Amino acid sequence: MASKSSSEAHTFSWLIMEQVLVLYLTNLQARAGFVSQNSYKYGFFSAAIKVPSGYTSGVVIAFYMSNAEMFPHAHDEIDFELLGHQRRREWILQTNIYGNGSVHTGREEKFRLWFDPTQQFHQYSIIWNHNHTVFLVDNVPIREVIYRQTTFTSYPLKPMSVYCTIWDGSEWATRGGKYPVNYNYAPFVTNLRDMELAGCSWDSKKGEAVCSNSGEGGASSLDPVGGQDFVKLSEEQNLGMQELRKRFMIYSYCKDKNRYKVLPPECRA
Repeated sequence: MASKSSSEAHTFSWLIMEQVLVLYLTNLQARAGFVSQNSYKYGFFSAAIKVPSGYTSGVVIAFYMSNAEMFPHAHDEIDFELLGHQRRREWILQTNIYGNGSVHTGREEKFRLWFDPTQQFHQYSIIWNHNHTVFLVDNVPIREVIYRQTTFTSYPLKPMSVYCTIWDGSEWATRGGKYPVNYNYAPFVTNLRDMELAGCSWDSKKGEAVCSNSGEGGASSLDPVGGQDFVKLSEEQNLGMQELRKRFMIYSYCKDKNRYKVLPPECRA
């Protein structure tokens, strides 16, 4: 992994302690983050994260994939975003996905967490392949986006890098910007470990993906790109996901008729 700034004016505050990456947000001009050295075209991407405790309104911790630097006007993105709150335990988990710069159509879904994310590490994972994108928390799927060319025209299909960041989202993150970051409570410290980036790395010179896990005999069930365990959820996983969504999902763009008079096509599929 390599550190990366979205602006030369930004300063980074991070260190590695006993295989744990520690990220600090200290003021409005500072943010911290990591980006993978490789880009990937499909795979399994995961990190264990422990978020700051205390007053964290406006703080955003993101584990996500993006190619905004390669395709600034038509970029793809797959997001986990943990949104801080004025109370210690009330972090909100937001997921989002879009392709080809379709940022005008927000595809957010938000969840209340069923655990205290400040006390222990929890695993946030993305499965991304030609069949679907799955968001998982502690290996339990919470959202599946199935790729259908006819109904999901903004599915991410271009190679992306993997990012971990902490930053100031005062304008929108907590109650629509009602509660901005209060730097009297800084520094805001988040910890990451157990990162796994498994998939087809992108060879920019050849313009093709290099997939080391698929042998001549075909993909094994554990192949993170084409394996059966990754391209389709089991019946048990589907049932568990639906139950979790019923209990903990608090917002879905597919149900927001005030925002979308005509729902996006994938919501009507």
